[in-house]
Amino acid sequence: MRLREFIMVGGAAVAWPFAARAQKKPTVPTVGILWHAGSAEEEAIFLSQIQDGLQALGYVEGRNIVLVNTFADEQYERFSSNAAELIRREVDVLVAVSPPAAFAAQRATKAIPVVFVLVSDPVASKLVASLAHPGGNITGLSNLTEDLLGKSLELFRQVVPRLSGITLMINPSHDPLTAELSVKQAQIAAQRLQLNFRSVEVQQPDQFARVFSSPGDGTNGVVVNADGMFFRERKQIAELALKYKIPTSVFDPAMVEDGGLMTYAPDVKFIFRRSATYIDKILKGTKPEELPVELPTKFDFVINLKTAKTLGLDIPNSTQMLADKVIE
Repeated sequence: MRLREFIMVGGAAVAWPFAARAQKKPTVPTVGILWHAGSAEEEAIFLSQIQDGLQALGYVEGRNIVLVNTFADEQYERFSSNAAELIRREVDVLVAVSPPAAFAAQRATKAIPVVFVLVSDPVASKLVASLAHPGGNITGLSNLTEDLLGKSLELFRQVVPRLSGITLMINPSHDPLTAELSVKQAQIAAQRLQLNFRSVEVQQPDQFARVFSSPGDGTNGVVVNADGMFFRERKQIAELALKYKIPTSVFDPAMVEDGGLMTYAPDVKFIFRRSATYIDKILKGTKPEELPVELPTKFDFVINLKTAKTLGLDIPNSTQMLADKVIE
């Protein structure tokens, strides 16, 4: 039996081959991933997409590719130490999930190729020089979240005809720039749709209740902005929304399946699966600067009719027919 030692990365044990202590570069390519959640189980929905995408390209984990997963457990200061550990591991590609992970990877290395996933505006965030020509060692896949808020609000208004105003729930500790851009986009869309608007900062799970228990004047719907912590706490958000009878527009279909009312958002599973293509190209010699940032092309409009019934909403058939998926 080969001896192994274990290190703690972001609060999770990671197997480290005994031979690595001799600092020998493994012959099998190694991909390090910076996850924002606390475990492989919590990230299973998306980790499986990367694994399936790699498998479709001929990679068999443990045979001709190694994935080293690290977990920040929503404590974003851990991204820097996790990135440092992966760099010491001499990974061939560093995958950064979420803006804070991408910023940590950018600070940590100028040499190892970095593929970011789910960064709304990588140009404004100064991760890349441009979408077409990223420059440097970083490229990836955007979810373009804030640019979709206008269309999302239009559909929210159709799903909830009595909607008079919205509360946008943001987490500036995740990515202040994205939060700021999201507020601006939502304000513009709300004004165009003649909806009252306010934004509320939520940085800890124990702050969710006040968003739903004390809606602002003239607002009777909550828009949950894209954020790793919000996704992790999606069941709590859904339970509070049902308790206080507040319709929600969320940012991922999985959140609708867990009780959110509706979403219009990029197909996040598809984005993660597509990240395998970037990993493959880089391992075969393509430089990150030669890989344009990919924007989402597939979007999901999903409605939960069970949630609608609990909220006392009768969603018109014409609106249901627009949906890609209706949960009954």
